Amino acid sequence: MLTIDDMQNMLDDIASEFPTEFFEELNGGIILLPEVKRHEKSIDGNLIILGNYNRGGSMGRYITIYYGSFMRVYGHLPGDEIREKLRRTVRHEFRHHIESLAGTDDLERADRKYIANYQTGRDYEDEDDAYDDDGDDGD
Repeated sequence: MLTIDDMQNMLDDIASEFPTEFFEELNGGIILLPEVKRHEKSIDGNLIILGNYNRGGSMGRYITIYYGSFMRVYGHLPGDEIREKLRRTVRHEFRHHIESLAGTDDLERADRKYIANYQTGRDYEDEDDAYDDDGDDGD
C-alpha cells in the first residue's frame, strides 16, 4: 500500500514537472491532507473529492490533494497508475488556478455539469474535464 509519505514524494515530483509560472499567486502551494473528502452533494457518500482548488479566504490560493480519497478510490491500483491519477488531478486543479487568474470559469462550469448529471443519475465523463472540486474558501 502506498503510504502518505510515498504520495507526498510523488506529489513533489509531479509538481516539479509544471512550469514555475503555474505557481504564481498560488501562495499556499500544494498541500496533501490525510482524509477522505466527500462532496456535500454526494448520494450515499459515494462522490469522493480527490483534489480541491482554494481561492480567497485567509489562506489565499492553494491546492489540496486528499490522500485518503486517493486510497479509497485508487488504492487497489499499482503505484505507477496512482501516480498518473495524481498527475491528472494536479493538472485539473492547476487549470482551476490558471482560469481563476484569467477570470474564466470553463472548468468550474464543467464541474457543475458533472454534479448536476451525477444528481440526476446521468453519466458524464470527459477525460479533460474530470471532476475533482474547487472552492472559494477552502471548504
